[in-house]
Amino acid sequence: MLLDEVDRKIVQKLRADGRISNADLADQVGLSASACLRRVRQLETRGVIRGYTAILGVEEEEGIVAFVQITLEKQTDEQMRRFEDAVRHYPEIRDCYLMAGMADYVVRAVAPTMAAYEVLHKDVLSRLPGVSRIQSSLAIRNVLKAR
Repeated sequence: MLLDEVDRKIVQKLRADGRISNADLADQVGLSASACLRRVRQLETRGVIRGYTAILGVEEEEGIVAFVQITLEKQTDEQMRRFEDAVRHYPEIRDCYLMAGMADYVVRAVAPTMAAYEVLHKDVLSRLPGVSRIQSSLAIRNVLKAR
């Protein structure tokens, strides 16, 4: 999926403000409104833009933010599917990434307190299908949101 300079500008502007009006977006990237809308729709169709989301304020994620590296017993299609299906059932697991490297997955989990994270670790993460190893790193603060 090669993006030209205009596509990259559109994506950059939408990442910064997903609610920007098409007229303002067009003005900022140097296109007419109709050409800009056509480009955005093409980016959506091609899967470059897969959706739009709301970013919650820091107060909505207060508590413990953990980045958890998870290694599975086996990396078979069935084992990975079972794991991926299971993580979708826990709202405390905010993100889950299939990785290349030492761990098979990295999840971002949020818990209100350390005691709650301990329960999440013991009763959820360690019991996900096929998990053989868990390594947690706890965030101190998000430097991009501490403005």
